[in-house]
Amino acid sequence: MSDAPLLSLTWTDEVTGRQGFLVVDRLVRGVCSGGLRMREGCTLAEVTGLARGMSLKEALHYDPDAAYVPLGGAKGGIDCDPRDPRAYGMLVRYLRVMRPYVESCWTTGEDLGLTQDLVDRAAAEAGLVSSVQAVYPLLDDAHAARARLADAFAVEVDGIGLDALVGGCGVAESVLTALDRAGAPYAGTRVALQGLGTMGGATARFLTRAGLTVVAVADVRGTIAHPDGLDVEALLAARDGHGTVDRSALRPGDRELPGDAWLSADAEVLVPAAVSYAIGVREQERVTARWIAEAANMPVLPEAEALLHARGVCVLPDVVVNSGTNAWWWWTLFGDVGTDAEEAFGRTRRSMRLLTERVLARAEADGTTPRAAAHALARERQRAVTERFGDSR
Repeated sequence: MSDAPLLSLTWTDEVTGRQGFLVVDRLVRGVCSGGLRMREGCTLAEVTGLARGMSLKEALHYDPDAAYVPLGGAKGGIDCDPRDPRAYGMLVRYLRVMRPYVESCWTTGEDLGLTQDLVDRAAAEAGLVSSVQAVYPLLDDAHAARARLADAFAVEVDGIGLDALVGGCGVAESVLTALDRAGAPYAGTRVALQGLGTMGGATARFLTRAGLTVVAVADVRGTIAHPDGLDVEALLAARDGHGTVDRSALRPGDRELPGDAWLSADAEVLVPAAVSYAIGVREQERVTARWIAEAANMPVLPEAEALLHARGVCVLPDVVVNSGTNAWWWWTLFGDVGTDAEEAFGRTRRSMRLLTERVLARAEADGTTPRAAAHALARERQRAVTERFGDSR
């Protein structure tokens, strides 16, 4: 299979002069899936890598007995700070330009810098029925499926939407599976996170409720740390829409440190849950953790991962760790799960635990990295999908 994507587009916004990108890596049954991110400095190369990762992430959840059949991989990206007053207008113009692809083959949703509510509002303004309408022809009953997904998005657990929690549930389950394989107790295991947005915040909540201790959290204003553990629920309640914590909510013992201090936190688990390329060769030298769980997309550069692996640090790869949100969307839409929160969490936990265990066991048996094992497993499942449905790449 060629490494070149099926489709690669670059768009220049006539108002701001900034660029947006769409990369379709692969189609399955004529459709692909991948979120839309907005961040200053987003590049075509970044979106291309993310689209390739989405193809693998989709394939990993293939279950021949399920109604959901993994889609192809894609990704959209906009080079703009989401806090820029012009950001929303650019998002609408981007979706207007990309409308033919959203209508025909590309299903998309929230990613870094964008919430699903914002994507939905901009999609409607751009004249789209839905950001996932390309998948409707594959559904037995599109009307019922859309109603089911809408109902699921309306579910709240402790004041937070189910859609904002399932991804973090999946990240946490991957971490817990790795701890179980190593015989490491949950109590006393410390965690440092970069990012307290949708994914990072939910991950912090599920890990603390499992008995782990979050000792450091980084946002755009810096790192908040406490050696005996942070009050995660208080920090979550003090976030703004971009995951930045109001410092007035900090306790007297909480320390404010530089933004990169989370890297060298005295913790067993690091969870980069914000930006891509967060850990390069120089950054990895500061890591003392035993596990890194990639809640963000592509946070560890390949050169850094090789060095980390050589010194015994296990990098749990993004294509596994953060795949829960994407899988839950499709399980719900295709009817493999209902709208009950416990059913959604149960399916997510079982699937993520099985997948993580399989990847780690394969990496150990093959003497390779978990990422290499995950990619090999994904390609096997891609071949299985191709044998069943043909290749519409």
